[in-house]
Amino acid sequence: MVLTFDPFRDFDRLAEQMLGSAAGPATMAMPIDLYRSGDHFVLHCDLAGVDPGSVQVDVDNRVLTIRAERSPRADDDLQWVRRERPTGTFERRLTLGDGVDVSDISATWQDGVLTLTLPVAAAAKPRRIPITVAGERPAVESTVTEDA
Repeated sequence: MVLTFDPFRDFDRLAEQMLGSAAGPATMAMPIDLYRSGDHFVLHCDLAGVDPGSVQVDVDNRVLTIRAERSPRADDDLQWVRRERPTGTFERRLTLGDGVDVSDISATWQDGVLTLTLPVAAAAKPRRIPITVAGERPAVESTVTEDA
């Protein structure tokens, strides 16, 4: 019996849950876009108004955690008319499937957007499997030459 196996199924399911679910506090404070491009996933996380030094990205037991803090303005002479941007510490967690190479994740920051690049694991990439026909010699034989 042949079973189809998709190493990214759990990753896709989790992304759909996170992106397609009702907006909660963390989702509103840290909206993300996630897509696959070639042999890596790209995650963009909007963190406008957040000090990049307060952002932490960790991977532990295949769980990717993004944590950031947006501090409130501390001006004593302010009288707020409207305050919609959430402040405090926010966290998002994504469970990564076996198809992601967690040892080679990279992160960049530009204009208030955190971008993570998550490479597809080599074992999960499509590859061609050569077929050897029993009783036939290989088309190309290797030869070993010795220097005199």
